[in-house]
Amino acid sequence: MDEFSPEQQNILSRFCTNVDKTTFGFINLPQVVCGALFSRYSRSTKSARRVLLEEFILNPEMKFDEIVGGGVSSSSSPSQLVATQKAESFYDRVLVGYGDDSVAELGGAHLACEEISNLATKFVQDARIGISPLEKSTRYVFFHQKDSNGNYRFYRGAELANDADYIRTCTMLFDTYVKLQAPLTIYLQKKYPKPNDGTTDRAYESTIKAKVCDLLRGLLPASTLTNTGLYGNGRAFEYLLTRMYSSDLPEMNRLAGDMQTELSKVIPSFVKRANDKHGVGTQEYWKSCRKNAAAESAKLGGSDNGASSNPVVPEVELIEYDERAEQNVCAAILFSSGQFDYASAKNKADSMPDAERLALLTSYVGIRGNRRHKPGRAFEHAHYTFAICGNFGQYRDLQRHRMLTQERQLLTCTWGYDVPKELSEAGLADEFEKAMQEAKVTYAKLLSSRGPALAQFVVPMAYRLRWYFHLSLREAFHLIELRSQPQGHEDYRRVAIKMHDEIKRVHLRLASFMKFVNRENVALERLESEKRIDEKLAKLRK
Repeated sequence: MDEFSPEQQNILSRFCTNVDKTTFGFINLPQVVCGALFSRYSRSTKSARRVLLEEFILNPEMKFDEIVGGGVSSSSSPSQLVATQKAESFYDRVLVGYGDDSVAELGGAHLACEEISNLATKFVQDARIGISPLEKSTRYVFFHQKDSNGNYRFYRGAELANDADYIRTCTMLFDTYVKLQAPLTIYLQKKYPKPNDGTTDRAYESTIKAKVCDLLRGLLPASTLTNTGLYGNGRAFEYLLTRMYSSDLPEMNRLAGDMQTELSKVIPSFVKRANDKHGVGTQEYWKSCRKNAAAESAKLGGSDNGASSNPVVPEVELIEYDERAEQNVCAAILFSSGQFDYASAKNKADSMPDAERLALLTSYVGIRGNRRHKPGRAFEHAHYTFAICGNFGQYRDLQRHRMLTQERQLLTCTWGYDVPKELSEAGLADEFEKAMQEAKVTYAKLLSSRGPALAQFVVPMAYRLRWYFHLSLREAFHLIELRSQPQGHEDYRRVAIKMHDEIKRVHLRLASFMKFVNRENVALERLESEKRIDEKLAKLRK
């Protein structure tokens, strides 16, 4: 343990969560200072607190007092913005001789992006590593609120603001969304009366509301404005901003500029290259690659262009899988035990009898008590590629599993749409389908006049799109067991269960270890979860 004098401890206590333990956090420091501190720490024999004290706080050249304000013994500090601005030159001095790409992962920021389209949120949430997003839910919140001008909240950028068909159709979709809320609520209350088991009014009403939101969200166009919160490290934000600047959507380009402006007030050194000469060069590279690949693909003349008025596309289709999945997983298990080199582990796994292989797999997985008990990394040695054709609402929910490899096509009205069965039962399907058909007509007009990227904004969430998932067996455990839970939306539960069926078809024994795939049919998906919330609230009141 590094020892500090009482005076030094007093100074450090302003910036460290403790001064006498081997594990501690840093507080009251701008993010760029934290990044610089860790970069220096990585090349020093000193403890982190010693580096902070001697090389930053007490080093006159660093002008640390100007950054944190009031002197190191004072409790007063300048605003975060002032501190960050002053820390810029500090950061640059410390990082002479350091590679700042990895250092940018040591500072982060929280960012709120409001009044952006659902298309924009999907682009932002494509980031797989380093960004953690959380989006306003279409399940718990109605989206019928209007702005101060009496307009529904959907995207009205300059490139679409004067398109009368676009404005009329989006308004119609929201009108229908609002119109069906009350009759659908009444129908569901009659079909699913409040249970006489102690269920509270709050739990029941919240469950019915979630059900109504679930059934009607297909009417919301992709242009629907929403809010999303992000936490990310500097390196991830810089990469995300560069991608956004290279997008074909003007909304994304503008949003990238807005985000960079605000991030520059918090982690400026980490995001400055997103749109400098290096960033612009990368943007142009990505644009040219995208354009050239599309041109070459067009020359090849794919036969599956959706020309049929009623294209039939499977909801879930297993396209590719490892025929040697069991052997590959077993080889990885043997290697991790330390008894074999990798080549020997592969040979041993190939020659093992089925009974021995099953015993090895069973011992590795162990007794799973719940879905959070996941197998180890050996299960990453089996891979699957699924082609999925599902509605945009399904995609929004399933896209959040970001660690796998996924890619989507543009939103279109080519592949049909889904009508929730309970809308049909309630006698409301005709109005729903009328809205879908009108949106399809407007989509065709926008496709012709504005191009495929902008035409996406008018596509309702009930319309299907095509995407693929390429994932390991370990990732499949997480996705399938989580998204098959009864409180989930019926649409994405169905996809998760079909994925499990496909894995089971080709790898029965491996699929058998997924013990927590829930196939139960649940009428009110959220009710049990809402009851558990009531139990927690009751405990808090005690």
